[in-house]
Amino acid sequence: MIRLTTDAINYAALTESVCRPDCGGVVLFLGMVRSLTDGRVTAALEYEAYSAMAEKKLAEIEQEARRRWPIGEMALVHRLGRLGVGEVSVAAAVSCPHRAEAFEACRFAIDRLKELVPIWKQENWADGTSEWVHPTKSGE
Repeated sequence: MIRLTTDAINYAALTESVCRPDCGGVVLFLGMVRSLTDGRVTAALEYEAYSAMAEKKLAEIEQEARRRWPIGEMALVHRLGRLGVGEVSVAAAVSCPHRAEAFEACRFAIDRLKELVPIWKQENWADGTSEWVHPTKSGE
């Protein structure tokens, strides 16, 4: 399942959605808005996307991961809009027969999402300034 949303990500439900009786490993990664980036205090983040292309790239990432690992289920969700400190901006959940595969597949999926998916982030600083950055610029 892939999705872009303006709603809060229900990561408990997302995790449940990938659970299967034949998969003993389930991994969930959450990316959250942190309060400090490169020594600057963050007030909020704004995420925008070219939705059609972003969904296409998310689907490609899922298919590539499925070719490499025995994935039972996978979910990739990215939130759009204005998010405050502590809110979940992205979630990746993966189930596989074994934990090592689940960890590897989840790491691959989130890393590829940050590399390939056209989602833009604006850092809004506590001092009132803002800056558009590529998500991988700040090591997310």
